[in-house]
Amino acid sequence: MSTVTTALDIGVGAAARLLLDAHATGTPCSPVRELIDGLDEAYAVQECLTRSWLAAGRRPVGRKIGLTSQSVQRQLGVDSPDFGMLFADMAVPDGAEIPAGAVLQPRAEAEVALVLERDLTHERHTIADLLRATAFALPAIEVVGSRIRDWDILLTDTIADNASCGMYVLGNRPVQLADVDLRLCGMVLERRGQQVSTGTGAACLGHPLNAALWLADTLVRCGHPLRAGDTVLTGALGPMVPTAPGDVLEARIEGLGDVRVAFAQEDATREEGRTA
Repeated sequence: MSTVTTALDIGVGAAARLLLDAHATGTPCSPVRELIDGLDEAYAVQECLTRSWLAAGRRPVGRKIGLTSQSVQRQLGVDSPDFGMLFADMAVPDGAEIPAGAVLQPRAEAEVALVLERDLTHERHTIADLLRATAFALPAIEVVGSRIRDWDILLTDTIADNASCGMYVLGNRPVQLADVDLRLCGMVLERRGQQVSTGTGAACLGHPLNAALWLADTLVRCGHPLRAGDTVLTGALGPMVPTAPGDVLEARIEGLGDVRVAFAQEDATREEGRTA
């Protein structure tokens, strides 16, 4: 093994250990961008995390696309999408409550979810391929989180950190793609009835299906194509918003319906012990 290869492996491994420790302990870590060089190494770190979680018994159920909205890109200072892995233990039932501390530094965004019924394995997919492969669409709230302290991230940090995946909530009423115009559908995200984010399908790379096509082609090149049964979170339709214990968020997406999630209050006993 060459000295260069060894150095690269050390950087990727060190970054992966930092993020895995942050995930396990619930304590955010420092940025990992100084340990890795470029997007390939960032995705190598993400792959290390995925292998570790698979070995621990977590079940993969799909992928998320991040940073598809220009407003979110401006918030984080990046200029291209990324992707991460979805696991079954990230899924929260519609209307359920997320336990306090389950997601580090949580923020929320509303988006369109697609559920596939066919594999997407071509080197280059068409819209027709994607339409045939999609069983139905659902409204979704993604609760993103960062294992990196104070959300001090650049693109390589968030990619390494599994695209800042936290948890997600899906609506319960499947909608056929023929019955909704995803480009024009309006989105409103409310916190206890107060509007906190708005947008449309066009905010997601011009159309949520554009984002899904980007992901499908990218994953084939990575050797991990989308498969039947996968859930795909296609990306934010508007600015993401911070959340706090006690919040209740509801997203309404025109043509898809609504979806809701609550955030548990901090446990008073645990909080007293933490500050003692």
